[in-house]
Amino acid sequence: MFSSTASRSPLRFTQEEIDEVVALYASNPAYWRAAGEYDPDDIRASRVEADLREEAATEGGEVLLARDGEGCLAGLVCLLDRHPKDGLPWIGLLMTDGGSRRTGVGRRLAGLVEDRFRAGGRSGLRLAVLENNPDALAFWGALGWQEVDRRADTAHGRPCIVMHKQLA
Repeated sequence: MFSSTASRSPLRFTQEEIDEVVALYASNPAYWRAAGEYDPDDIRASRVEADLREEAATEGGEVLLARDGEGCLAGLVCLLDRHPKDGLPWIGLLMTDGGSRRTGVGRRLAGLVEDRFRAGGRSGLRLAVLENNPDALAFWGALGWQEVDRRADTAHGRPCIVMHKQLA
């Protein structure tokens, strides 16, 4: 069972939440090596906090922290309600604890996000996978997401595969 705490305001992240996200990020060194945003051996709380606050402060942006039955951080999801170019909701990041790979946690979180937007009357959902992340591409493909475009991401210029899932 998961519960989520939403941080909609850039001022709502506690130090405990930041520390939990730092640990979550540190448990995924291969992703950060591929993404190049963080040094997986030196993930700084101040930088994580600044990045989370920026995500939450973006118009239509939201950061969700998913917790397991014991209240431990199981994952993080960054969402954008309406992308300025296509008007669709986007998943900016979905990350689970590195120790929970292949346990269904990521699949469950993705399903909850899809259900949330489906219940809100949205017809589709998008995300971008780094081209150098074949594990993520396989994960999303197994969940029924389909490639619709290839382009560089707007924040860092990295080659990405844009994926789409119909929610109807």
